[in-house]
Order: sequence, then C-alpha cells, then structure tokens
Amino acid sequence: MQINENLFCMFEQQMLGAPDRVLLELHDGSQITYREANTLSARLANKLNDLGLQPGDRVTAQVEKSHQAVLLYLACLRAGIVFHPLNTAYTLNELDHFIQDAQPTLFVCGSTRAIEAQDVINKNAVNSVLTLDADGSGSLWEDVSTFDDSFETVHKTEDDTALLIYTSGTTGKPKGAMITHQNVSSNARSLVSSWDWQSQDVLLHVLPLFHVHGLCVGLHLPMALGSKVVFQPRFSVERTIGLIPQSTVMMAVPTIYTRLLSDARLNQILCEGMRLFISGSAPLLPETFAQFEQRTGHEILERYGMTEAQMITSNPLRGERISGTVGFPLHDVELRICDDGGRALKRGEVGSVEIKGPNVFKGYWRNPDATQKAFRDEGYFVTGDVGFIDENGYLSIVGREVDLIISAGFNVYPREVELEINQVLHVSDSAVFGVPHADLGEGVVAAVIRQTDDLAESEIISILEKNLSAFKVPRKIIFVDEFPRNAMGKIEKARLRGQYRSVFSGQ
Repeated sequence: MQINENLFCMFEQQMLGAPDRVLLELHDGSQITYREANTLSARLANKLNDLGLQPGDRVTAQVEKSHQAVLLYLACLRAGIVFHPLNTAYTLNELDHFIQDAQPTLFVCGSTRAIEAQDVINKNAVNSVLTLDADGSGSLWEDVSTFDDSFETVHKTEDDTALLIYTSGTTGKPKGAMITHQNVSSNARSLVSSWDWQSQDVLLHVLPLFHVHGLCVGLHLPMALGSKVVFQPRFSVERTIGLIPQSTVMMAVPTIYTRLLSDARLNQILCEGMRLFISGSAPLLPETFAQFEQRTGHEILERYGMTEAQMITSNPLRGERISGTVGFPLHDVELRICDDGGRALKRGEVGSVEIKGPNVFKGYWRNPDATQKAFRDEGYFVTGDVGFIDENGYLSIVGREVDLIISAGFNVYPREVELEINQVLHVSDSAVFGVPHADLGEGVVAAVIRQTDDLAESEIISILEKNLSAFKVPRKIIFVDEFPRNAMGKIEKARLRGQYRSVFSGQ
C-alpha cells in the first residue's frame, strides 16, 4: 500500500505516541494536549464532511488567532481539504478577489464579517458560511462535541495541495501559491535538523496564523516533535516579557525585537533559559542585531523565506551568525544567483536569487502563465529577490525585483496601493515605495502628482483606509510635480527611495 504523505500523519504520530504532552498553552492558562488536539480535530473533520466538503475543496478562513483556528487547520489537513488562511485586516474589496479566485466551499469568518460580507458571499456562491470569533464562540464550534471523535486521515500524495496562500507579483494582483504536503513536511524536517529542535523545546508563539511564518514554521516544528507552544493571541511587550522565562525558542519579525528592546526588563537574566531567537519576514537591521546581543547575550538567528518556499536559508545554529546576511541554503535546497537570462553568476556578483528543492511550491492556483514565468527550464524558481553570495557562502538579500515593501513583516505591493490612489479625484499619478523605518523595518511612502493644491494628504489617506488594510496605507504622502523617469518613461523608484530615505528618521 502506498504511504500516506498527508502532513497530518507527522503530527498524528505525536498525538498517538505522546498524547499527554501539552500542545498549546493558552493565554488564560488552560491547555490543549496532543490527545485533545487529535480528538477535537477529528470531530471538526467529521463536521466538515457532514457539510458536504470533499478532499480538494477549499476552506477560506478569515479568523482571529485562536486555538480553535489551529484545530480548524488540523481538521482540514486530515480531511484532505485545502486550507486558505486570510489576514483579518483585508477589506471587503480585497476579500472579494480572494473568494472569487479560490472558490471555497466553506468560508469561516468572524460573526461581524459574516454580516458585512453577505454581498461578497452571495456574489461568489459560497456553499457554506460558519463563524468563529476570537473567544472561540460561533457556529463553527457550537456543536462540534456531537460529532464522532475518530477520523481516518485522508490519503494524500506528496504532490497534493495542502495550503493555498496568496502572494503577489509585479501587477499587485494576489496569486494563490499551491503548497503541497511534501512542501510543508520536507521543510519542517529540514528546519528540525537545522535548528536542532527538541521535544523539550517550548516555543513562544506571538505571530499571526495567516502566513507561512506563523502557521507553517511556528506550528509544524513543535508538532513534528511533540513539543509545547506557548500560544499568544497577539504580540504584546508586556506579555512577551513575562513569558520569555518559560520558553526556549521564539520566532518573530524585526519589529517585535525593536519593541522588546524598548523595555528595560529585557536583559540576560530574563533570557538565560532561552535557546534561540529567530527573525524573518523582513530585513533585520544590523543595529537591532547588535543591541539585542548586548542586552540579552543572544545573537538573533536570521533566516530567509517566502510564501512559495517557506524557509530557504538560515544562519547557522552553531557557527558565526553574520548580521545583514540570511545564512546558507537549507540542506535540501539548491540556490544560485543568476543574471536576467538565467546564467549563474560568481560569488560576490549581484543578481536574481533562484531556488530549487522539495520545499518549493508546485505553482500558482489556476494561473499557468504566471507559473511558467516563475520557473526556469531547469526547475529553478525565480524568487524575485536580488542578492549575492559572499566568499564564505553566506547569502545577502539586497533588494527586490518587484519593489515589494515589507512593513512590520507584512507584504505591501506598490501597484495595488497605486491603483487605489489613482482613483482618488484630482490625482494624476502616484508612485509607492518603501524607505527605512526604525519600528516597522520599512514604512510605506507615496509620491503623488495632484491636479489641485486643495487635495490634502489626510483626504487621500481617509479614502485609502476604506479600501485597503491598515498596513498598506501610506504613512507619508509627498506631493511632487513630476517623477524621475528613465529613457523608457518608467518611474525610477530607486531614486525616489534615495531622495526620501530619511523621511521617517525623526519618528
């Protein structure tokens, strides 16, 4: 009989082999054991089947972080259903695109969003809608106890899709990355080895669950070894300071580390039981790396990843962690630096970062053209990032081909914001770009050409706040008479970034 490659099988081994271990320790002090996770996810999987969902169907979840959301994810995995998480900050306009494109059979959301989104739900003929609020209440969970507490994990091949997580490209239109069971299981095993994960480790989980950092890296590693997750609904300096002594590993974005550094209680004594601090999703400033080491005695381990491949490289667990680099490729990842034509470059030369390995997604959902453009004939995925490998083999990322902005760990695609700005009355054109921001890593800035001096910055921001997630709204709008352009008429955003690089220096 063919081996079941379903990712859930990896977690099921811990649920059956070490059932009394704690999986989730919740913010109110209660706990979910591996045995309870097995039982509750089985009941929920039975409920999904009772609703008519079949393997391969999509469940779109726009819900707040909770242990019930984790159990929904596990239920989808074991039932062979594709899990499609969404940022709760997405507006109705944004939600409409995701629902229309993913075509989920079930949409799970907060009770307020369920009311607000009726037009979107009806327009896209979503079969079922269930609610789940931050406190765990809602129609998703209200009758789960009535369902059977056993469920046979659906057989999946390594190439079957487990997750549908949306990313974007040069057009700014989000594309669904099809992440397979092999993609996630291989990456989990690789990271367990690279970071020497142990069953005794305790992960302090302060990240959201709607991207691969918090969902895949933050949950898969502990569940692969049966270790505990101190599960926080959101990051707060106060709570994190209090929980660090109970933990051994923490994963975070650079913004979290800068905010922790603002608290005088962060010191070596507080962190003496910690084994590892990991940073990703945005560049870690060298000064943050140095300040954190000075205060805590710990060098932050910076790694490099993306939706389409989860984790790609990592600074070494044992060995020199060089600030400003993202380390070496994981042991099962091939990485090269190429020119525009796909020719491999020498060490030290800057070019396109391209990767190949079992962690690399199988393509974009119902978008064969975008998939074809993203891969070389030899199977290498073109990441869109620009970097170089130094003489010692460390990778440094120096830019992004698509001018992606990463603000507080969230991706902001300039074209999407520009399209909204250009619809504002009396706006002729706009150019959106990111510049250094002490707290966010990068702050979103918009240069705008206006038709009348009466158009104010506050008016544009007010309009954008209605149609865009808060993290996408520019923190600064600069009115200009014209944009710097090259011979082909393309706006030179590098010059704009250079000209306004210090716009947030006083914040």
